[in-house]
Amino acid sequence: MGVEMSSSNGIPESMNDRADSTKRGKLAKAAMRFSVLGSGSGGNATLLECQQTRLLIDAGLSAKQILLRLDQLNIKPESLDGIVLTHEHGDHARGVDVLLRNRNIPVYANALTKEAMSWSMKSTVSWRVFETGQPFRVGDVEVFSFPIPHDAADPVAFVIEGSGARFGVLTDVGYVTQGMIQNLQNLDAFFVEANYDEKLLEEDTKRPWATKQRIASKHGHLSNTQASELIAQVASERLSEIMLVHLSSDCNCPQKAIERVRSELGSETCAEVNVSCASQNEVSSWIHFGEVVQAEEVAPTIFKQGQLF
Repeated sequence: MGVEMSSSNGIPESMNDRADSTKRGKLAKAAMRFSVLGSGSGGNATLLECQQTRLLIDAGLSAKQILLRLDQLNIKPESLDGIVLTHEHGDHARGVDVLLRNRNIPVYANALTKEAMSWSMKSTVSWRVFETGQPFRVGDVEVFSFPIPHDAADPVAFVIEGSGARFGVLTDVGYVTQGMIQNLQNLDAFFVEANYDEKLLEEDTKRPWATKQRIASKHGHLSNTQASELIAQVASERLSEIMLVHLSSDCNCPQKAIERVRSELGSETCAEVNVSCASQNEVSSWIHFGEVVQAEEVAPTIFKQGQLF
């Protein structure tokens, strides 16, 4: 069951509604699927499913909005196997405290992210602390984290593997590192920040100069150009889905972001890859990706430790 994106976000419905398609055509059963509950400066949360495992990646919307949007997908919050956090900033974690009231959902975070959040938490939290760079398992998936540059305590990106599929999650990052390029190879789907268009940010009159400097700094956010260049560097024959996220409402637009990515990838690659943009206010369709592979057929993946420099 999916929730269609309306055309109010600037993208035709057909561009976002990829419920069953991959570059290999329609599959009887995909290895994974995800739906973006919302993405932007107002809050970020994404639901990922693989076999019997259901994860919420970040919980930056209010708890009320998370519950309402999960309900649109016919998902009960009690069915979540965990909340996996990239970092502690409010637009990625503000809903955790209230969401956990009367609910025992494990929260996966590294030690510094946990420390940054713990002082303000009123709910009892079942923390699952992971070490950045070391894989951990949640049900049917293995989660690998690696460090990224952003102005948070210990921000990370993720590669999540299950049933032979690989899902990359990269958001809130100041610049592209070699560690990112190494770790984001051979993805089936890529969830990646494209925060701003350089020209629109430069011309923006709402933000003070210092704020614009922070956004474009090495601990800020990725531009459309940076995101598209990274995508081109990690794209492989496996890649079927690209979801551009955390778009600025003032300094970006879906059309500009998608056109920049398509231009960088080239017409031949674009014909094989679906490129979509997440909305702040609307739940995305379910996006299915990866072919189901029997456990004995899955080749082991050698993870490389990410480096900031």
